[in-house]
Amino acid sequence: MTETPQPAPEAADDALKAELLALAREAAARAGTLLRDGRPADLGVAATKTSPIDVVTEMDLASEKLITGYLSEHRPQDGFLGEEGASSAGTSGVRWVIDPVDGTVNYLYGRPDWSVSIAAEYRGERVVGVVAAPVRGETWHAVLGEGAFLDGRPVRCRPSPPLDQALIGTGFGYIAERRAAQAAVVRELVPQVRDIRRGGSAAIDLCDVATGRLDGYYERGLNPWDLAAGDLIAREAGASTGGRPGRPADGDLTLAASPGVFDILQPLLERLGAWHD
Repeated sequence: MTETPQPAPEAADDALKAELLALAREAAARAGTLLRDGRPADLGVAATKTSPIDVVTEMDLASEKLITGYLSEHRPQDGFLGEEGASSAGTSGVRWVIDPVDGTVNYLYGRPDWSVSIAAEYRGERVVGVVAAPVRGETWHAVLGEGAFLDGRPVRCRPSPPLDQALIGTGFGYIAERRAAQAAVVRELVPQVRDIRRGGSAAIDLCDVATGRLDGYYERGLNPWDLAAGDLIAREAGASTGGRPGRPADGDLTLAASPGVFDILQPLLERLGAWHD
């Protein structure tokens, strides 16, 4: 019996992408204003996740509630995947992937490098990404096939330098054993690059690759909401993104870099075991 070929998934048209972008930008702006202006002076930890130092604040929860409420009001049939528990399948083919505060520990301590990250997928393909960093006064966005932008201005990743002249960002998990393994990788990597930076928000780090403020960034242990918007923004800015060789960015390894740096750094991280604890 011959199987009937299945049609390819329908792609998002320009009108849908424009609608999703407008909604994502507005939701991120509203959440960013809430987080920046509504941060209590005595902000404390509301819960923990993977370890006692991997925290959730009351403002993470308030931000996610604001974002999902706003998006549901305008597109009630869409699905959600959110860090603080928002999860629903939806029926429209659109799913929103939300990190209401990326860089929660920075936010808890009053440091500026935290962000709101919102991505929209259509039938499993990421088509829109928005990352707002309110204290930095910056918002990045990208639409699949249309480039990446910072505050409305096009951005591109840096030309690829030799690895020993590359500034590389990274991050660390919150479980002691993983942090020890990640530190061992950094120890091997530091002599081979210009320097290492650790910002504390994966979404901002990916956008910093897009904007040319980093030559590359890698991290193990990210979740879909950590990387969804930033990965699209970096790719639309001309960066290469992925995970282990032949795989997309995922929880084992997320890597974004200017293409020449990516081609050298990916196999190096594989050899150094950056993808396991």
